[in-house]
Amino acid sequence: MKFGKLPSVDHLDPDFFTLPLVDERFPWESNKRDTCEVRAGGTMWTIKSWRGSVYPQKAPQRLWPELYGQQFAAIEFNATHYRIYPPEKMAAWAKDMPQDFRFCAKFPQLISHYRRFNNCEGPTDDFIDGILALGHHAGVSFIQLPPHYAPKHAMALASYLQKWPRELPLAIEFRHADWFSETPEAMAMWEMLSDLGIGAVISDTAGRRDVLHMRITAPHVLVRFGGYAGHVSDRMRLEAWAHWINHHKDRGLKSFDLLVHQPDSIHTPQTCIEFAQLVKEITGISCRGPQLQLGNISLSEGA
Repeated sequence: MKFGKLPSVDHLDPDFFTLPLVDERFPWESNKRDTCEVRAGGTMWTIKSWRGSVYPQKAPQRLWPELYGQQFAAIEFNATHYRIYPPEKMAAWAKDMPQDFRFCAKFPQLISHYRRFNNCEGPTDDFIDGILALGHHAGVSFIQLPPHYAPKHAMALASYLQKWPRELPLAIEFRHADWFSETPEAMAMWEMLSDLGIGAVISDTAGRRDVLHMRITAPHVLVRFGGYAGHVSDRMRLEAWAHWINHHKDRGLKSFDLLVHQPDSIHTPQTCIEFAQLVKEITGISCRGPQLQLGNISLSEGA
């Protein structure tokens, strides 16, 4: 995740990474849930460096999607940002995934970047057909807005969101700084998201702490985590998120997905393992993480 990436975080004080206070107004808090699902995953399954650890050394690439699903419980599914796949292809990806696996599909750029939510009925219907083909493996889909998409452009987005099927969980990733201001346009959007039960992606990235906004507008929380290849700050932030989940798990929180971005995805498996261990230790919730074979050493998410 290049967005908000700093070349190094060695110069930063540990307090820099403290999570901001959350907006305590949970509109769904009265809807208590027996369980909160917590998942972690990466951004793609085509990582050649995972041979011999995440994937068997000689496993053919055609098996990598299935093997990825066995190791991780979620994926930031970026493929759908560049192409709207037919339902048959989406169903084929989903059929071999474990019961608990979820695709967090990124919206097609045709809708969000090129048409900017205008005249998108056809592409939207096609995208929805693909999501539905995932069956119960469909997780929280998310719209990544262009960096220059400011609140003053929000009319088309607002109209689009009001037509989105409520049964399909959705989140928006805001990038323009004005979304995190107190302008009338921005505040109207945040209020609408809460009314519609649409989430707002939280980006935990060192170079843009404003996008670590902590405004919770839906019972499904999606966090894009920009890591630094096992730097001590990575664990600090993962532990903070585990404590956050523990605080909110009994307040109506339905799901929490940590989508891990590490340089070239090399450290992603270890980050997911560490997060799963912390979640289990701090919250008691089982979060599935990879089980890696590195020589004679086995690394896993713990019991």
